[in-house]
Amino acid sequence: MSPTLEQLAEQYTQLAAARVAPAPAPAGAPVAGLAEAGGPVAGRAEAGRPGSPTPAAPATAAAPAAPKPPVQIVDPALKGYHLDVTVGPEQVVAAAEIADRAGFGLDTITGVDWIAQNEMEVVYDYFHPTGPVRLVVRARVPRATPELPTILQVFPGANWHERETHDFFGIKFTGHPNLKPFLLPEDADFHPLRKDYKP
Repeated sequence: MSPTLEQLAEQYTQLAAARVAPAPAPAGAPVAGLAEAGGPVAGRAEAGRPGSPTPAAPATAAAPAAPKPPVQIVDPALKGYHLDVTVGPEQVVAAAEIADRAGFGLDTITGVDWIAQNEMEVVYDYFHPTGPVRLVVRARVPRATPELPTILQVFPGANWHERETHDFFGIKFTGHPNLKPFLLPEDADFHPLRKDYKP
């Protein structure tokens, strides 16, 4: 018997809660992304003071939006799937194992280039053959080093999908035995679905 959607969401919530938080920045170090979110910027400590060349920021600056929860049950009529899960790149194998134990099959793997955020996202789509329930698992990696583990040991059918995602986005699946180009020419040194690709 497969778990209910709520039970599955609870398993993924426990996985997301176990994620190792990034190490805090050293005291006094600028926080990455703070300037973009309206926070302080190095060199602006004098802003707004008399004689300062930089005017003060308006007091009505909007607070950054709260991050979405890592596990959400969503309306399949609107989204096309039932459960949306975000995990760390180091957790994709554990997330695949949860899906496998619950009787899900792998439908596809693809990438998304979030160029403005300097990140790449890998999206795993799973389906339950008797559900019908669809599950999406996402993991983001730095754009400069887009790398995460293969899930071949859990879903051997991931072979083709990981190779395709590597071809088109340049995302490396560590542990994959054969990431050579197979849809692109063998000498291809480009990834055509990256947003900065120019033919």
